[in-house]
Amino acid sequence: MKFTLSWLKEHLDTDADVAAVADAMTMAGLEVEEVHDPIAALAPFTVARIVSAEQHPNADRLRVCQVDTVDGMKEIVCGAPNARAGLTTIYAPIGAYVPGLGVTLVEKPVRGVVSNGMLCSASELELASDSDGILELAADLVVGTPAAGVFGAEPVIDFEVTPNRPDWLGVAGIARDLAAAGLGPLKTPSIQPVPGTFPSPISVRIEAPEMCPVFAGRLIRGVKNGPSPEWLQRRLTAIGLRSINRLVDVTNLVAYDRCRPLHVYDAARLVGSEIVVRGGQVANGTGEHEHLIALDGKTYAADPAMCMIADAGGERPIGLGGVMGGESTGCSDETVDVFVECAWFDPLVTAQTGRTLSLNSDAQYRFARGVDPASVVPGLELATRLILDLCGGEPSEIVLAGQAPANPAGFAFDPARVGSLTGLTLDDDRIAEILTRLGFEVARGASWTVTPPSWRRDVEGPADLVEEVARIEGYGALPSTPLPDLGAPSKGVLNPRQARVRLARRALAAMGYAEAVTWSFTKQSTAALFGGGDDPLRVENPIAADLDCMRPSALPNLIEAAARNAARGHADAALFEIGPIYLDDSPTGQRTVIAGLIAPRAARHWGTAPEDALFGLKGDLMVLLETLGAPVASLQLAQGQNRDWWHPGRSARLQLGPKNVMVEFGALHPRVLKALDADAPMLAFEIVLDAVPEPRGAKSKARGPANLANLMPLTRDFAFVVEDGKAVGDVVRAVAGADKALIAGVSVFDVYRGTGVPEGMKSVALEVSIQPVEATLTEAEIEALSAKVVSAAQKLGATLRS
Repeated sequence: MKFTLSWLKEHLDTDADVAAVADAMTMAGLEVEEVHDPIAALAPFTVARIVSAEQHPNADRLRVCQVDTVDGMKEIVCGAPNARAGLTTIYAPIGAYVPGLGVTLVEKPVRGVVSNGMLCSASELELASDSDGILELAADLVVGTPAAGVFGAEPVIDFEVTPNRPDWLGVAGIARDLAAAGLGPLKTPSIQPVPGTFPSPISVRIEAPEMCPVFAGRLIRGVKNGPSPEWLQRRLTAIGLRSINRLVDVTNLVAYDRCRPLHVYDAARLVGSEIVVRGGQVANGTGEHEHLIALDGKTYAADPAMCMIADAGGERPIGLGGVMGGESTGCSDETVDVFVECAWFDPLVTAQTGRTLSLNSDAQYRFARGVDPASVVPGLELATRLILDLCGGEPSEIVLAGQAPANPAGFAFDPARVGSLTGLTLDDDRIAEILTRLGFEVARGASWTVTPPSWRRDVEGPADLVEEVARIEGYGALPSTPLPDLGAPSKGVLNPRQARVRLARRALAAMGYAEAVTWSFTKQSTAALFGGGDDPLRVENPIAADLDCMRPSALPNLIEAAARNAARGHADAALFEIGPIYLDDSPTGQRTVIAGLIAPRAARHWGTAPEDALFGLKGDLMVLLETLGAPVASLQLAQGQNRDWWHPGRSARLQLGPKNVMVEFGALHPRVLKALDADAPMLAFEIVLDAVPEPRGAKSKARGPANLANLMPLTRDFAFVVEDGKAVGDVVRAVAGADKALIAGVSVFDVYRGTGVPEGMKSVALEVSIQPVEATLTEAEIEALSAKVVSAAQKLGATLRS
């Protein structure tokens, strides 16, 4: 909603400038979005007169003009075809910002001649969308006159209207609230009835009172249509409306001035002598909806839920009630007799019509929010007076069909509620004054009865009145009362699962993974890829068609997130998510998982092995499990038992026995990635947090003393020949357990298959770190420890390679 400052002052007696008005509106609850002050934008521009215009020596389409300006005589180069001696126009000096061009003028030569300013067109000053040349002004204007005064520029306030306040869609309603807030006395001109001089030859019949309860109209004959006067054109143009003609401009003026939409029909183009208000019709036999060619030139199909205005005995549609009139009865400059409509259309019907047809108009915007039902006849009287003043003519008597909805009923109100709900200390007289200024009727006595005005149907009870009083008194007047001191708040205590989730989140973030928060839903085809089967856990009322199943795994959402990142140029992703999965609808079917995914896209290099990323993922996984307190040393690594979405040769699971599978990890199957439109490779893990046993005993938060060895460690290398299918991790664990007191660590540094190693076997080279504790080990003790290592490996079928 936009309005100018001068327009507001026709309803409000105030000396406030535009900034003060905007501040008052904000404090009264009106959401001011922008204050556009063209006076400030036009400040550098003044009236000038061209004394002479000579052909540019180096350009056929340029003229060198001597211009009388506020800064004296200036030589200005101009390319406008209408630049000539004696022309009065607008001058922009060096340093001025030209809004239509978006540039600041600087002194520079134009084809060898320095231009000391600029002569402006209407488009360059943003006074018109386009122009053929520089402005041509009245010859009697004085050189140096500010451009803002010449064009009648004035500030425009743009604000957002909340859905519950349709009365703010008229300048009179804004003035009423500002007057109540103390910005000045309200002086909205009263509407005087215009007596009719003859009975209206056009009658109105309402067949759909649920869509249009009341409809008023009158004929005005002998009007003279044409361009609107300058003051009306300026008023509409200032708020972004296009001036069309006097009749249409009057309806727009009343709509924005009093929030009262109207419509004007060319009476000569009506068929018959009756206007019928009905619902949309369906053609017999064909089942097609009737169509209307609206004033915007588009054709709309009207269904029975829409309100239609028709003539020809109700057969021919001529308008969408409350939305837009039809092209067949539109007014033109040749219009002589008009029928003026002023009705009240149901807000829900009007709103639904606009949504169904994707048709928005100023009338639809207002009727959908609720126009004042009591303004039907007054609005018609106001429009009649304006048409008579601008177009002349003779009015008929008013035709009124139906009955307007009843005004809001009064209800009891205790003024003490103001203090109890807001803390404001106001006497009864002040409360009654605020409500009265806003249009409420206040009947005071032992108990108060307050009746809302017809335009405030959003007020339904005492709490609404308290809000009105607080709004007008000023939210800044609300007392600042600190909350009572209840002592130090108790610190929250995390349960073990919550604590482990926090540890996991921090550990993964420290490793460089980014947390993703995705839906707990997925689509049926995706659920089937990840173990959902043919009958996944379906959602009865999904929020979207592709989110109709509870996810059986967190991995598909991470895969899709990584694919979206890759599509936007961020292919090397590392993501994790901690959340629930849903295996079935039993109480134990929901589990919490920690899922991680990497999409390695390292630079191409001959030394980059594809296994490096997988081993890196496994390393991250083991660090995370240790952080969670999982019994890492007791975990069994099993290959070839993972489910279908894992790569069969590059995946494994970690378990505490076959019935307690804690983790599945490895490369995701290319078939699954292709189905999710993701590029391979992608590596992932999924930890079932419920399957990770909690560590025994509570650990102290205090850090214990550092246990640093006093003796230097030593290492010994061993190479064992084992079956090719034997997991290297099993050999590592066996060797590490040969002497837990002395062996500090075991690492694999080579795996060899080839000459010297029997077919079906492999050579695994291990580095064993030995840490003496009490004394330096002798050669005999080292040999004894080596024998233990070999013996432990032999129990797994490994033999020392010679």
